[in-house]
Amino acid sequence: MISMQREQHADNRMRGFVADLLRHEDALVEPIEPEGLEVLTPAGVQRALGVGELSRLGFGTALPAGAQRVGLEGDWLDRFDRLLGTQGRWSRRVLSSDARMPGDPERVLGHELVLDNATFRLQGVTPAWTRYLVMDFRASAVSDDKRDFVTRLGVNLATGALPDAVIIGLEPFLERTEADPVVPADADLPAMWDRTRVVGLLERALPPRLDVALDPFIKGLRRRLARDQERLHRYHNDLHLETMRRAVALPEGDPKRAREEQRSDAVGREYRAKLDDLARQYATRVTVEWVQTLELVMPVHRLTVQIRRRKADRIIALDWNPLARRLEPTVCEATAGLERPRLVCDDALHLVTPRGLAPCTGCGRAFCRVCHPAACPKCGVRPVSS
Repeated sequence: MISMQREQHADNRMRGFVADLLRHEDALVEPIEPEGLEVLTPAGVQRALGVGELSRLGFGTALPAGAQRVGLEGDWLDRFDRLLGTQGRWSRRVLSSDARMPGDPERVLGHELVLDNATFRLQGVTPAWTRYLVMDFRASAVSDDKRDFVTRLGVNLATGALPDAVIIGLEPFLERTEADPVVPADADLPAMWDRTRVVGLLERALPPRLDVALDPFIKGLRRRLARDQERLHRYHNDLHLETMRRAVALPEGDPKRAREEQRSDAVGREYRAKLDDLARQYATRVTVEWVQTLELVMPVHRLTVQIRRRKADRIIALDWNPLARRLEPTVCEATAGLERPRLVCDDALHLVTPRGLAPCTGCGRAFCRVCHPAACPKCGVRPVSS
């Protein structure tokens, strides 16, 4: 039931997006049931979308009579890209809220921040303003099948956090149509990051999120690959057993026995070649393309936190978002992942996942992948890529 509701919500959002886009391009749009649109489009829209002057578009499981299905699959994203051009690649929204934090900030912090080898202490909570960069990417996975999907990555430019759950919680507020509030003149907004810093973050943060999004698709490929491999094995194994049965029934030195043994070798070569063909058929190529970026400005409650490890300490900042009503998690400074728990390194008190402080494969000494990204400081062995 929940899955069906999510699919229906996605269909409604897609229909709303297409309706708004077409109206912006001076098309006449009329909603029709079930879950469709009837549109009268100008010539430029017809060329970009590959539709007739009068057409019907469908977005749900059931389509209106004569409607084309519109969705993330197929080439509709490419059609919308042709229509949009450079429009909408960058936008800015300002949100506001005067919601207060829950009565016990230390409890909120203790629930979110889990450190296995260090302690922390809340130093204070102050009101602040921040910028989020919310970036959308279109990814295509091509194998014996194809999947298109959109993945979103948001970063808090003040704290460097990647608050995925916070960004999801803000989505309903982004759909509001009322005018944005004015940012106060004394709001101390964090500076925009330069391109090098943003690209460096994306190189670390996008792959694990793409892995999660691709997981159902990859599992399906593996099931089909295993099925085809099993089918090939049964077929060629039966051929091999049959040729060997005939061969062993013949005396040594008989030319017929030699021919049967040659047939068995040929079956083995064909089997290995077919396995190679399957490997090429199911090899997956993933391409990622930036779609748009939203600069999101809003007030937050900033928690100043002292991290202590042995005799050293470090101050970090975490933002509690009043609209999402969540405290952002600390990001792993080595992998940009969000999995828990966090460990704190000895050298610079970087917060990392266990993979970011794993033992060296050469000498066995644990070392921080942020302090020493290139190689183990003791033996020089390069860390294994995860």
